[in-house]
Amino acid sequence: MREGKHMDHRHIRFCDRHEEVDLEQLQKLFRVSAFWAKERTLSGLAIALSNSKPVVTVWDGENLIGHARATSDGIYRATIWDVVIDPDYRGAGLGRKLVQTVLAHPNVCHVERVYLMTTHQQKFYEQIGFEQNSSTTMVLFNTGCDRQLQASELNFIDNSLKISTCT
Repeated sequence: MREGKHMDHRHIRFCDRHEEVDLEQLQKLFRVSAFWAKERTLSGLAIALSNSKPVVTVWDGENLIGHARATSDGIYRATIWDVVIDPDYRGAGLGRKLVQTVLAHPNVCHVERVYLMTTHQQKFYEQIGFEQNSSTTMVLFNTGCDRQLQASELNFIDNSLKISTCT
């Protein structure tokens, strides 16, 4: 077992090319490091990564030891997702560098506000500059496209607007 604070990290590599992510290693990293992501599937991870920019990974040789990703409109809002460092590497600043790498990416660095969700790591993110903000967070537990959108629910229907529903 490695000891994060006392390791030599000169060989650790950060990568921002999502096409190089080994999905099986990412799934394993989530299973050992993230209670909130233990059940993620390979196909689900592939979809999440393909819709995220940047996707930043941390490597020790050929071993994936860290991951974070973001979604952004490039100007107003961005959200950082799925920040995780292998437990054997924690405590040496890799998590901080991982988040800072995401924040420095061109798709994130110019937005007005960057959001993230965390269950137990508020103090860690506050050290990087995030602030707790309970006034803007809401959640919808979406069950997919099982509800048919009724035309009467829309107050802005224009005859030229074509509405397609999920099937």
